[in-house]
Amino acid sequence: MTTSATEAGTPDIDVLTPVLSAGWDAERAWTLSGYGDYAALRKAVRMTPGEVVALVKDSGLRGRGGAGFPTGMKWGFLPPDDGGPRYLVVNADESEPGTCKDIPLMLASPHILLEGVIVSAYAIGARTAFIYVRGEVLHVVRRLQAAVAEAYAAGYLGPDILGSGAAVDVIVHAGAGAYICGEETAMLDSLEGLRGQPRLRPPFPAVAGLYSRPTVINNVETIASVPSIVAGGADWFAQMGTEKSKGMTLYSLSGHVRLPGQYEAPLGITLRQLLDLGGGMREGSELKFWTPGGSSTPLLTAEHLDIPLDYEGVADAGSMLGTKALQVFDQTTSVVRCVLRWTEFYKHESCGKCTPCREGTWWLVQTLQRLEDGNGRPGDIEMLLDLCDNILGRAFCALGDGATSPITSAIEYFRDEFEAGMHTPATELFPYQASTVFEGERV
Repeated sequence: MTTSATEAGTPDIDVLTPVLSAGWDAERAWTLSGYGDYAALRKAVRMTPGEVVALVKDSGLRGRGGAGFPTGMKWGFLPPDDGGPRYLVVNADESEPGTCKDIPLMLASPHILLEGVIVSAYAIGARTAFIYVRGEVLHVVRRLQAAVAEAYAAGYLGPDILGSGAAVDVIVHAGAGAYICGEETAMLDSLEGLRGQPRLRPPFPAVAGLYSRPTVINNVETIASVPSIVAGGADWFAQMGTEKSKGMTLYSLSGHVRLPGQYEAPLGITLRQLLDLGGGMREGSELKFWTPGGSSTPLLTAEHLDIPLDYEGVADAGSMLGTKALQVFDQTTSVVRCVLRWTEFYKHESCGKCTPCREGTWWLVQTLQRLEDGNGRPGDIEMLLDLCDNILGRAFCALGDGATSPITSAIEYFRDEFEAGMHTPATELFPYQASTVFEGERV
């Protein structure tokens, strides 16, 4: 179920800021006629590229894909134009367990992303932009391709955009379904027809990216936010959010809540407020633990309900805002089983390029499986912590780090459940039927 910011219908609706999701419920919102006339693009091409970059920089927009790096600053890392090609690559390979914001955005409003792509490509001097989409979501690929065709027909793409002399072409590229290709340099290798594996850095993509040319790589939501900044101005955007985390963003609320979905709100809202918007926990549920930014971020508990969900507030609590994928789990959930399932995913998706991740995730799964089965051995908890310590910071990319975060945080907050795994299967302590999100199957 996908709930736009305009559908929540709760007393606290005023805390929502529907911008990206404002038109999701419009008739045929995914078409050009349902979207509008690309007003932000019309305004942008009357500005110089440098002015557009400065506007984005002044707005305080930070990357919405996980790291939260300032977008305007990232664009500014490109070297001076040498007359050769440069590229914009949009990371639409949304694969993080629990993360489900980019796919509904592209499905409901592909033109807001496409307008952002054209404006951003114009700003950085890129004549060609790629949207790298997860191949399994074929319906999204087709919707983007249809939107691109409409934009070409309307004169928003091609060799002379709106008579401005600016030229941008957009290519929608479907990946083959590899989580590692969400890592930006692995994505570049995949675009070049190579096996998707992270590259050694430096050089960084801004200097030598796609086809060894200067390249900017941004997340879908980041690029989709650019048109509203151009249209509304930097001050308008910066008035939302917090001092260091500006603007609005999409929070993905899922799990044991009454109304899971996408809630667009200013950065800095709390989980307590979002749970209120989502109708609260399901009947009979109490919050046990949750992820602030997807399965690769350290777990938080009920004591963190009121921390501001911005980059600084979540970091101060010992986790990461990440993709703002708020997975909420109640008292019926086994934390051992949960982190095992996530770790199995990371083990499967490891590209195998580096030993800490390739071997470490395998051993993590073996140890966690014993504990879930109630066959844990003395020293297994210490082994898990030691494995995590030897993976963290030593893997080639962030996949290894992400695999360790939920484990170490789960042991910190719920060590007793791991100790129980020495003698009691998780299925006895936490029956599967009790934690299912489908009410009809609960017993």
